Amino acid sequence: MIGQVAVRRFPALTVSTPRTEVRRLTSADAEAAGEIFADKLTRRWLPLPDDSGPIDGHAWCTELARQRRDSGEGDHYAVVRREDDQVVGSLWTRRTDWGARLTEVSYAMAPHARGFGFAAEAVDAVAIALILEHGFQRVELRVAPGNLASRRVAEKAGFSYEGLLRNAGLVGGGRVDLELWSFVAADLR
Repeated sequence: MIGQVAVRRFPALTVSTPRTEVRRLTSADAEAAGEIFADKLTRRWLPLPDDSGPIDGHAWCTELARQRRDSGEGDHYAVVRREDDQVVGSLWTRRTDWGARLTEVSYAMAPHARGFGFAAEAVDAVAIALILEHGFQRVELRVAPGNLASRRVAEKAGFSYEGLLRNAGLVGGGRVDLELWSFVAADLR
């Protein structure tokens, strides 16, 4: 069909690590997701205008996740601590380019779960699964300068720093540069 592009649905993904499981969010995760995104430190680094209201946890886990998945752009995931089956974070993929076989991953962790390595463990596992199981060639992470915790996650997850994207993002209601980090298929060798 001329003029029509087939939309690829983002692949179903569940990955397990020794301490976490990453799986699609469900409506049962809405309260935990809402609390994660309501956290002041989390909101400081999200690409939201200052005057934006709270993120609706139910919409994030259901309609917004389904829209992103159905459009082929990405998906929304829960980071679950295996020890007690508690949702300790959210991870999402976006900006998927099917021709180039690349996607971007982002994450937010609950305040009580920060500093324990759950984010790096989950991001690493997702990047590896996307490359080995779903044919992706590149997974990107973008970090606002000053977000040292996210920079540490990128490093611990095995991503390589590539450079600075000038004036490429929005955090805290203002324009910022973004560090570009990547994990590519060759990194698995």
